[in-house]
Amino acid sequence: MNVKALVLLLLFPVTALAQGFAGLGSEAEDFALPIPGTALEFPADHGAHPAYRIEWWYLTANMTGRDGTPYGLQWTLFRSALAPRDGEGWETPQLWMGHAAVTTPDEHHVAERLARGGIGQAGVQADPFSAWIDDWVMEGPDFDTLRLTASGSDFAYDVQLRASGPLVRHGQDGYSVKSAAGQASYYYSQPFFNLSGTLSLPDGDVPVTGTAWLDREWSSQPLAEDQQGWDWFSLSFDDGGKLMGFVLRGASDYTSATWIAADGQATPLPDGAFTAAPLSRHSVAGRQVPTTWKVSLPAKGVVVTVEALNPDAWMQTLVPYWEGPVTITGSHSGAGYLEMTGYD
Repeated sequence: MNVKALVLLLLFPVTALAQGFAGLGSEAEDFALPIPGTALEFPADHGAHPAYRIEWWYLTANMTGRDGTPYGLQWTLFRSALAPRDGEGWETPQLWMGHAAVTTPDEHHVAERLARGGIGQAGVQADPFSAWIDDWVMEGPDFDTLRLTASGSDFAYDVQLRASGPLVRHGQDGYSVKSAAGQASYYYSQPFFNLSGTLSLPDGDVPVTGTAWLDREWSSQPLAEDQQGWDWFSLSFDDGGKLMGFVLRGASDYTSATWIAADGQATPLPDGAFTAAPLSRHSVAGRQVPTTWKVSLPAKGVVVTVEALNPDAWMQTLVPYWEGPVTITGSHSGAGYLEMTGYD
């Protein structure tokens, strides 16, 4: 481990906090909090919000090779703050972490990067859009046309993204409630990316095409103290509809969902409208993790089985979690992504 990585391990705040998964349920102190009724503004809100404690730019993709083999891709940039301000050089309290992964039916490749803000090693620019950590980059002339690159010790990718639909605001016009006590975040997505490019894997380069989903979220205390983790689903159906839904696990579970029509019209669903029940579990990284689910949204006639493409898609990172592509069968068919945190 190099000195930079050791310093960040000691300083990165999500590892040192005990309340809620990764400390996301701890008191916000002097950090800004989301306020209902606040209008999101673009392109400004594609950029960073240093007054808030935690933020991410989170892209997942479902792809196929020319031979029909399915693949999954992840690119994530996290910003975490030690104090609610920005700054130059080493005086900045802004810390950055990047995760990249490629999932095949048989393998899961993972890489992680850690950086300090203020010295050019990582950051986000809103217009023209650019997000980077070291040589991992998501950038383009605007938020609808992006190039995405990342690499690890045994994989790399270089893909192009082009949006074919509108941005989607979750919750109340982007104000997304996360608990009965009212914890919340600002949350929007671009779930309509078409993708093409190349994966570089141990057996060689693989040209791929597919679709991608980009989530943007920022807050300072997005979880209640008793919420140990979440199960988050982004599902794209073959008929053009899409569903984002999550379960936050705590003393009593809290759920939220957004139904996204093929034309991009979004319908928010309240706590309890969306359900996700584990059907089977898989042993990975010493944990029993549910990798087959029954997902239901009765208001839209959705009753589907969601199954991991590769049950071993464990992210062995500074804050470990499960993340991977899924297949969808039942009332609707399609593909998507599943993220699960807080499984000890």
